[in-house]
Amino acid sequence: MKRKIRIAEYGCGKMGKYLMRYVYGKGAELVAAFDINKDIIGKDVSEIIEHGFKVTGIKISDAKDADKILGELKPDVCIIATRSTVRELEQIFTICAKYGINAITTCEEALYPWNSSPDLTKKLDSLAKIGNCTLTGVGYCDLYWGTMVTNFAGAQFTINKIEGSSWYNVEDYGIALAEGHGAGLTIDEFNKTIGKYNNYSSDEIKKVIYSGEYTPSYMWNQNGWLASKMGLHITSQTQKCIPTTSSEDLYSDTLGMTIKAGNATGMRAVVTTETKEGIELVTECVGKVYSKEEYDKNEWTLYGEPNSSLVCKTPATVELTCANIINRIPQLIDAPAGYVTTDKFPYNIYCIKPLNEYVKTK
Repeated sequence: MKRKIRIAEYGCGKMGKYLMRYVYGKGAELVAAFDINKDIIGKDVSEIIEHGFKVTGIKISDAKDADKILGELKPDVCIIATRSTVRELEQIFTICAKYGINAITTCEEALYPWNSSPDLTKKLDSLAKIGNCTLTGVGYCDLYWGTMVTNFAGAQFTINKIEGSSWYNVEDYGIALAEGHGAGLTIDEFNKTIGKYNNYSSDEIKKVIYSGEYTPSYMWNQNGWLASKMGLHITSQTQKCIPTTSSEDLYSDTLGMTIKAGNATGMRAVVTTETKEGIELVTECVGKVYSKEEYDKNEWTLYGEPNSSLVCKTPATVELTCANIINRIPQLIDAPAGYVTTDKFPYNIYCIKPLNEYVKTK
C-alpha cells in the first residue's frame, strides 16, 4: 500500500492512549477517535496520548456518533479497546462490517470466540464477508499465550502436557476487566457468581457459556486457540475460578474502592483441556489487584521429550498488548474477509518500516 493506513480508535481509555501513540509511531494516520466518557469527548487526542504530542486536530467524538462518522470516513481499520466480551462489541463490529472497515480489538474473548460465542461469531463472520472486511481479536494473549508457545513447541520431539500461568494486574486494564475478575467481591459473593460453575462437567459448562449465562475466563478461549493452531481436537474442557485474597486492605484506583482484607482481589482461573491426540492443556490466568510485592509474570512448561520451560518475568503487558495489535494491522488488512482468528494469521513480526509498506493485497 503506497499511502498511509487510515485508522480510527474506538475507546480512548488506558489502552487507547498507548494504541493511538503507537499508530502515529508506526507511520499510520489516525482519522477518528471515539469514547463514552464525557470528560474527554471533544478533547484533541494529543491530550490523551500525552508524551509531548502536539495538537493533532483529531478530536474525540461521542461513541454514539460512530456509525455516522465511520460511514463518512471509511477508514481502513478500526481499533476497538473497550469491553471484554464479543457480545459487548457486537454493535461496533456490526458497524465496521456494514462499511467494510477491518476491525481489530483488545477484547479477550475475541481472540477465539468460536468456543464461547459460536452463534454470534458466525453472524459476525457472515456480516464481515458481506462487507468484504476482516474482524479479529488480538493482544498480549495472541503472542505471549499463543504464538510464543506454539513456536516454542517446534523444538519438542514429543509433548504430553502443556502448562501455562500468566499473572496481570487488573488495575492496568480498566473497570470492566476488574469487575469480570471479581475484584472487590466478598468470598461468598464470588462463589455465588463467578465460582458457581466450578464443578460443572465439560458439557454442562459449555452449555452455560454458549447460552451467554456465563462468561468464561481468558484461558478458555486461549486453549481453543492453542488447540486450533496445533491441530489438536478437543474432547473435553472444564474451568475452575478461585478467588485471590490479600491479608491487608488494598485500594483499587480502577474500582475507586478499598478492598477489605479477606475479600476477593481478583481470581485464579484454571482451564483443563483434554484432546484426542493425548496432549493435555492446563492453563491459568491470575488477574488481581496487586499488593506491593506482586508483579506480572508469564510461565509455560512443555512436558515430553524434553521437558522445557519458558519464563517471562515482569512483562510490560499493557505495552505488549498494544504493540502486538499495531504490528498485526498489515496482516489484518491482508486477511480474507470474515471473522478470522489469529491462529490463521502468519506469525507476527516487528514492523520496522511504516505499516503500509507491509500490506501486500492493497
